[in-house]
Parts: sequence; C-alpha cells; structure tokens
Amino acid sequence: MVTFTFIRHGQSTDNVKRVWAGWKDAPLSNHGMKQATALGKWFSDKGVHFTAILSSTLERAATTAEVILTHQPGPHPPHIKSLLLREQHFGSAEGKSWSRKSYSGATLGEENCSSGTSTNHSRRGDRFPGGESKKDLSARAERVIDELLLPYILNTTGPVPSHVAVVSHGLFIREIVDALYRREFGGEGLLNNHRGLSNTGWTKVVVNVKRSIIPPSSPSASKLDLSVRITAINEHEHLDNLVRQKGGIGSLAHDPKQKDIRGFFAGSTGASASSKS
Repeated sequence: MVTFTFIRHGQSTDNVKRVWAGWKDAPLSNHGMKQATALGKWFSDKGVHFTAILSSTLERAATTAEVILTHQPGPHPPHIKSLLLREQHFGSAEGKSWSRKSYSGATLGEENCSSGTSTNHSRRGDRFPGGESKKDLSARAERVIDELLLPYILNTTGPVPSHVAVVSHGLFIREIVDALYRREFGGEGLLNNHRGLSNTGWTKVVVNVKRSIIPPSSPSASKLDLSVRITAINEHEHLDNLVRQKGGIGSLAHDPKQKDIRGFFAGSTGASASSKS
C-alpha cells in the first residue's frame, strides 16, 4: 500500500496577476511562502513523514516542496523534480491576461485563479496554439503514473507503507487523480464537480495492488488490479489562522534576502537601544 498526497503549490505572483500561467515560471509571493511554511509545519506537527517528495520543476512548485522538506524530520526524504509534473501548457496564451471573451473555447484553469475554481471542462480537446489540451494533459498524467508513481506502488517490501508527496499544479493534479481512479474503475469524469485545490491545498489517495496479472518487473501499471481510494480532497486546515500581510506586501515576490536585511536592521536597532539604556 502507498499513500500519495497531492499538493498544489503556494500562491505565486502570477496567481495574483490572473494570467494564463502554465509553463510560465513565477516565484512564490510572500503570502505563498507563508502558505508553504504553514503546510510544512502542519505536516510535521501531525507526524506526517514522507518517503519521498516529487515536484514539478517550475519554481512555484519546487520551492513549495523545498519548504515542506525543511520541516520533515531527518534524514530528509529525497526531493525528485520532474518535467512531467508541470502544469498544462497554454501555448500562445502564456503570460497573457485571461478572459472568456479574449480566449473563447478554452478552459479557464485553476492555476490562474487564486480561489482555485474553474469553469467549463466539457471541451477537452481545446488548446491554444502551441499548447496542451485536457486530453494531452490526461495522457501526460498516465505517464506520471507509469514512470513516477508505479515504482512506489509496486515496492511493498519496506518496513512501513510508503507515503509520497507530489507537489504540482491545480489542473494537473486533477488529471492525475482521475487517471489513478480509472486504473480501478475505468471510465472518466470522476471529479467533474471537483472545484480544484486552494494554494497549498492537498488531496490524499491510497493505492494498493489487489493482484498483478503482469510480471512485477513490467514497466506498465495498465494491467495491475489496483485499489484506489480518495480519502481527502482539498484539505487546507493549515491555512485557517494564516493572515495575509497588509499593504500589498503579501502579493510581492518572496525574496529571502529581504528577511535577512530586516533581521540585520532589527538587530542593529536592538543593539542601539541596549547601548542607550
């Protein structure tokens, strides 16, 4: 048995701008960093220990994964980055402001809405020039299962069940969970009414091999008889007490150097006050 916790990245600066941002890279905002930190601490406080952390190579997801990793007990699990875990590619629309009027016929994605909501999912073949359709995304999700998740699904020899974190993007996580569910139940559209993930929201899926009708060394999970159970969707308890910084600071790109500078001046001020007392 293996548990996969699929985590959407923290708020990025593009989430704030509301642009088509699939492969367009953007850092976490200050608020997004606070979200990632809160999640990392929450997992640690709850005793959630990951066997491995997989992430998209895009900065907003990779940074979220690194923050979670820093709060894991030692020895830290490996952090494995993969191009396959990137968000849907929006082609010619990348980086442009989105609107239904400007881009009719395309699906509005969770990745571009800070609320994590979406609109029409019925036209799965639609794509921007040079981009990916939902059908393309679904095919990539199948590759993720076979190439990235299958080794953990088949490895049942460890002393404790594996628990793998997968830090990716709103639209793509939906496709991966759908693809996993189809491995047991077939069909499509499991999450038609699923409204996506909040930034750093997470969904948990427990997968077990009921029986194998192919050799264990086979590189494909398409003929495995799997048990797939979705036990949590869009959990975000860690955000309950999180307060956004005022004055627009929370929407700015997170810069770790700024923290160091503030700490330096705070220390200098403290030292001056002490010398005068």
